[in-house]
Amino acid sequence: MSLFWLVIRQLAEIEAMAATKKVITREEWEKRLNDVRIRKEDMNKLVMNFLVTEGYVEAAEKFRMESGTEHIDLATITDRMAVKKAVQNGNVEDAIEKVNDLNPEILDTNPQLFFHLQQQRLIELIRNGKVEEALEFAQEELAPRGEENQSFLDELERTVALLAFEDVANCPVGDLLDISQRLKTASEVNAAILTSQSHEKDPKLPSLLKMLIWAQNQLDEKASYPRINDLSTAMLEDSAV
Repeated sequence: MSLFWLVIRQLAEIEAMAATKKVITREEWEKRLNDVRIRKEDMNKLVMNFLVTEGYVEAAEKFRMESGTEHIDLATITDRMAVKKAVQNGNVEDAIEKVNDLNPEILDTNPQLFFHLQQQRLIELIRNGKVEEALEFAQEELAPRGEENQSFLDELERTVALLAFEDVANCPVGDLLDISQRLKTASEVNAAILTSQSHEKDPKLPSLLKMLIWAQNQLDEKASYPRINDLSTAMLEDSAV
């Protein structure tokens, strides 16, 4: 992310100058960019961090062999992705079993995660039209936890409200049945497993890209310079003076 550091450096330099915008030519910008040195090892670690955190097993192993980065335990990634996939497919009971096989302490020490998994089980029962089973499950498994935690109770009441509507897809709480709800729960489980394995729960690369966008927005107020408008290509584009 040498461009990010260049933008930050340029910001510091321009702060001390007059209020008028400074014009930085492409030639000057590219020269400054080339002067910023980032170790290849650090870039490799950044890429590997993204692949491992997001669970790209085959890509991580291939990149490890080609880049010579530290050894990774592919089995832990595969097991974690199996849990994530189970939640995304609505197989919450299977996901809970897999988590406990990995490390029972994950759910024992994280009541919020366990509640959200149980909430997702309730949502899946409602999705499949198992009304009586859903009510029984809510009363026996979730209600006691709601009595101990107000936020849990609010989430439970919101979920049970799905049963009050015939057209659940268009009801006020219909978003609980969206695929995004499964993805949200799956991401929470994924983060908890990563933490239990002493890994960072979020990849560093997206955060760096957000920082780059912020830095460019700050510099836009003070200078005209070649900037990145499309992060997918990272091509420099000349700004209109």
